[in-house]
Amino acid sequence: MVDDTWSSALHRLWQAASRAEEVSALADDVYAPLLATPGVHLVVGTRWEDPQILRYMRALRAGSDSPVITATARSVPEAAVREPGDEPVVTRIPVAGLDDAGWPEAELLRRTPEATFVVCTFRLDHRGWASLGVGVDASADVAAVEGRLAQAVDVIVACHTGIIQRGREARRGADDALLAEASLQMDSSLDVEETLRRVARIAVPAVADGALVHLLRSEGPEFVSATHVAVQQQRALEEIGRENPWLAALLARRSEDEDTVFLSGPELDGSPFADEADAAEAADAADADGDGDGARPVAAEADRHSTVISISTLRARGRVVGSITFVYQRPEARLPGSAFLRSLATRAALSIDNALLYELRRHAVLSLQEHLLPSQLPVTDQWDLSASYEVGDPMLDVGGDFYDAVPRPDGSIALLIGDVCGRGAEAAALTGLARHTLRTLLEQGTDPGTALSRLNRALRQERASRFLTAVVATLAPQADGTALLTTCSAGHPSPLVLRSDGTVSEVLTGGLLLGVLDDVSYESHEERIGPDDTVVLFTDGLTESREAGGAFFESILPVRLAALRGFDAAHIAESLTQQAKAYRASGQDDIALLVARWTGVPPGADLLPHPLQLVRTAR
Repeated sequence: MVDDTWSSALHRLWQAASRAEEVSALADDVYAPLLATPGVHLVVGTRWEDPQILRYMRALRAGSDSPVITATARSVPEAAVREPGDEPVVTRIPVAGLDDAGWPEAELLRRTPEATFVVCTFRLDHRGWASLGVGVDASADVAAVEGRLAQAVDVIVACHTGIIQRGREARRGADDALLAEASLQMDSSLDVEETLRRVARIAVPAVADGALVHLLRSEGPEFVSATHVAVQQQRALEEIGRENPWLAALLARRSEDEDTVFLSGPELDGSPFADEADAAEAADAADADGDGDGARPVAAEADRHSTVISISTLRARGRVVGSITFVYQRPEARLPGSAFLRSLATRAALSIDNALLYELRRHAVLSLQEHLLPSQLPVTDQWDLSASYEVGDPMLDVGGDFYDAVPRPDGSIALLIGDVCGRGAEAAALTGLARHTLRTLLEQGTDPGTALSRLNRALRQERASRFLTAVVATLAPQADGTALLTTCSAGHPSPLVLRSDGTVSEVLTGGLLLGVLDDVSYESHEERIGPDDTVVLFTDGLTESREAGGAFFESILPVRLAALRGFDAAHIAESLTQQAKAYRASGQDDIALLVARWTGVPPGADLLPHPLQLVRTAR
């Protein structure tokens, strides 16, 4: 015959189990139906951590509406023999035979000493076990009671398993979201140290309570960044990462290990992460000078949970780039899994390696760019020269902009600036050819138009696949204190002249691009400039810087230049570069400027070449 009352209760129990977020939420749906079973006068359940740590005990007696709940963390060594295996175990024990040393339930059951204790012990997870039992008298159908206990335990285990599974799925979703966010944050910077700092900031407190990041150098691990949820522990953790020999030796030993390792308990003896007693002793020693300002070791703050650390090697593209050390002061259930830490370490390592590769490429490109530009500019008391160069390509291919200033035999100076189409190795080679060809010709006294024609011929003979633009301007001192400005252009933006009175004019020039047609000639334009007049040569990276609304910097360049009246060449060159850089919302071309301010010579002065000195050019 089917017991409809128990069947209905069991059905309600399964429904509650499907909704429960904690196993303890099932207590009322478990205890009341069992207590309604004929012959049952007490229901008691226990929860154990490890074999012998009683976490809590809950009991409900017949005729009572309020359960007795004992929350504890008491060690019951002799209870270890009760620990079940993988399958639930149902046992019948006379209450009179229960030993208090292993049965904390005995005290509650002795009110009816002739009763029998029917108990089912079962494992919930790897961290502990539980029991559910009833006190029955002689009128009870013990076999039926055992069946109901087994069915109730089935629901409890299934509920706990479901909660764990849902927790894992939620954790997995949170981990995936964290990994995705970590990748976005770390990949958004190509600065090595900033990337490493972001690794630490992302991980705390979502992953751990503290994090230390080290970069692997040829001489060993180099501390870069640390963070901790407790503000007062930030300085201590930084000191550990920077100076602690225990951690440095551990990181050096693990530099080639791929698996994440967790260390706790005795494994941390002698370390700054040792448990509270050792940490407090170390802190007291640090305060021995009496100033009370010693940095308390990190583990000294672990007032409830033992400290655990994990170390993950950061490996990318077959090489180790560093390590990340996490510090945990939280329950074991909240520690991240090894798979998650490996994934985070892999993403961090790739971001760091990308930043390192970018840094190496940036150094190589800038070094090559420096060799394509003059390291020094000539200076006399007749002119004030300066230059500025801003790399605009975020991918850091070598640009094709170049400039130079060349003293000539007749006492004049030749200014040249140019721009090779495109970027990369081929553009760099053509840049070197163009600059050195023009410099050689102008040093020999060749006039600007002839120098450009001969460069064009050389490019055609070399079958250059790229074209370039250039402008050459010579400044020749005159007896009246002015200078003759002779300008010749090959498809290049026209220079500007800032007069001493603040007006700005454009030098009107024209000419065909270099490297396009054979036998091209170039005409020159002449005009006079006076003392404190300034000639500004530039590449189109300056004028084509574009704001978000679509306007080019070219439209406001004369106004911006006029506002720089009275400043020296260095200030003008740097100011215009930075203004264009700040102005542009789009455009990635390099910006090159060459500025010459004519200081003038007294009328009738000797116009022979003046002694030259060299000053380092700005880059």
